[in-house]
Amino acid sequence: MNKKELIGYVAEKAELNKKQASAAVEAFIEGVSSVIEKGEKISLIGFGTFGVKERAAREGVVPGTKEKRMYAAKKVPFFKAGKALKDKAL
Repeated sequence: MNKKELIGYVAEKAELNKKQASAAVEAFIEGVSSVIEKGEKISLIGFGTFGVKERAAREGVVPGTKEKRMYAAKKVPFFKAGKALKDKAL
């Protein structure tokens, strides 16, 4: 499912027109993005948690040249599925 299909699904389920559904989906994405940008978490019980994890610096290998390289520490966004969502996926 892509974003356009998600908007259509939300419009149908919530009995909204596509413009309203698009605004709702965009607001959700912006909300999650702004919270993650602050380094905070969003927990949606039964669905999952959006947040930021810190990756430590590490040494890696460039595949083409086999040259060793240091990769800097960085923050990355994550999503951890909740139990109810995991159960539906099985």
